[in-house]
Amino acid sequence: MRVVLDTNVLISGLLFRGGPPQRLLDAWRGGAFDLLLSDFVIDELVRVWHRLAPRVKQTPADMHDLLDLLHLRSEVVYLDEGMLAGTAAADLRDPDDVPVLATLLATGADWLVTGDGDLLALSDRYPILTPMAFVERFMP
Repeated sequence: MRVVLDTNVLISGLLFRGGPPQRLLDAWRGGAFDLLLSDFVIDELVRVWHRLAPRVKQTPADMHDLLDLLHLRSEVVYLDEGMLAGTAAADLRDPDDVPVLATLLATGADWLVTGDGDLLALSDRYPILTPMAFVERFMP
């Protein structure tokens, strides 16, 4: 199974222990699914990490290790203007979510897992689940 994890799921799974996002990351590390990302998601992850990491005692070295792991064990797609323009017509409530939906569409992933309500509002048209719904459905 091929899965896109939104930045909010990655951050929650990495920095806050014990919930469905952590279970998703543990499952990915264990080979339960293939992780698909875009350059946008990785860039956003780095930006958010730098803001939150000091509060949960994470270091720049931890981020380096994570980026190495993501580049080695996930498939990264580089979004171009055509991909973004095509996705912009998807009637998203928040235009900032265009790159995340574009990642789903560009990779052909089976699922996008996110906690973002604006993306979840599209779950009737796209394969989008919350972390909890994904865990309940595929990792009982």
